Amino acid sequence: MLTLAEEVGLGGYYLASRVRQAFLSLPEEEVAALMERMREESARRHMVYLREGQQDVIGVFPLPLTALPDQMSYLHFVSQTVQNALKRLPELYFQDFAVREVLRLPPEEEEWLWQCWGPSQRDNNPVFGRLDAVIDFTSPMWKNSLRFMEPNMSGIGGLYLVPTAERLVQEVVLPRLKEQDRDLQLELAPDIRELLMQAIRDHLEAIGRPARNVCFVEAKYAGSGIDEQEDLARYFHDQYGMKVMHADPGELELQGSEVYYAGDVVDLVYRDYTVTDLLSQAKGGKNVQAMRELFKQNRMISSITAELDQKSCWEVLTDPKISEEHYSADERQIFRRHILWTRIVSERKTTLPDGKEGDLLPYCRRERETLVLKPNRACGGEGVLIGPALSEIEWDAALDKALADPNRWVVQQLASIPVSEFPVVGPDGHIHSEPFHVVMGFAPSQYGVAVLGRASQKQVVNVAQRGGMCVVFVGRPTGRLHGPANVTPAK
Repeated sequence: MLTLAEEVGLGGYYLASRVRQAFLSLPEEEVAALMERMREESARRHMVYLREGQQDVIGVFPLPLTALPDQMSYLHFVSQTVQNALKRLPELYFQDFAVREVLRLPPEEEEWLWQCWGPSQRDNNPVFGRLDAVIDFTSPMWKNSLRFMEPNMSGIGGLYLVPTAERLVQEVVLPRLKEQDRDLQLELAPDIRELLMQAIRDHLEAIGRPARNVCFVEAKYAGSGIDEQEDLARYFHDQYGMKVMHADPGELELQGSEVYYAGDVVDLVYRDYTVTDLLSQAKGGKNVQAMRELFKQNRMISSITAELDQKSCWEVLTDPKISEEHYSADERQIFRRHILWTRIVSERKTTLPDGKEGDLLPYCRRERETLVLKPNRACGGEGVLIGPALSEIEWDAALDKALADPNRWVVQQLASIPVSEFPVVGPDGHIHSEPFHVVMGFAPSQYGVAVLGRASQKQVVNVAQRGGMCVVFVGRPTGRLHGPANVTPAK
């Protein structure tokens, strides 16, 4: 007898097979035309990544992935549980030395955390983030395949890119799939922009501020990174009539207790800046007091909580000595099932993945093929070292370097990354399928969970590392699995 979860997983496989069969029934020349149109539309819709000031169009795979409503409901529940656990970290940091040691901040950053955390943040703590994870929607064991790799609690990329990619596939590819298989029922997952806007409006109401002016603060004049904040601000203005500004931190002006940008009062900021970034700007002569005041007044999304955004957050949740002190049995069950075992690299004893206590470093050297090394606070896939890809000598040297680095590294269980096949254009101009590693990002709120899909032929999957975007549609399997007549699979 299959369990309910296994039946759902088989339903996910069935739905994905229907979509793939419909896609493969398209003539090769039509697939090539669809892919070319998508490249042109991606450029026209400003789906770009800046690399040293140059715009690099981000690729979007034409073949969508699929999830079932039951799978989305489970993802929503689990990801929101994890995010709510992360929102409690400031209180734990202040109360528990063990937590403070795992999430240790430099003195200047810690001072901001102490000064910008208060009763308002305890009562209303806005965190809009993304949890990077892997999951295989087509497996009977799909629940067990869900493993969270790292948190991103602020300034997440893809707020404009993801819904734009979703609508691009919906407009260009989905009509042709439905012509091949009229029983397909596919719809978009929750729009991450709408989830963010609802979080903004809810928080303004909670702190008693009018919903007049919202400011998106980022490295406005940077020549690298995702270039989407202006597009996002324009969308919110057009959809909600709210004045949405786009500023660099140094352009904000503090007058008394109010913050202004270009003469307009700022009611709330969505930030793509860390306190580390702000301290660096202050050392360079810029005035960042307006940002500090916004943190203190709880007029920032994400709140000061996001300064504890480190890969070592997972150690707080997966170390029984810490988690049993602060989290419920139900929460700990979710952590054990879905969060990858993660530890700060240091010479000490700790609970190992088998639940027994042991020496961390000998375990790390012994279990190279099951582990990955990551800089604790880096992002964009920077510096990630995959154990099986290194020799034993290289791995030992990397561990020694991590041990000596004052910025600290983490060692983490190596996730089993799902692989999907996507169409690509070969050197000969013909279309063929190739395997790609697929990693998801889940952005939860009380209203739903948005899905950010990325795929790469490298095991480090990130748009910053030149990965592409893949879209996840929500659908229901209907009828029986069958192949369209006269199917000619793409070569």
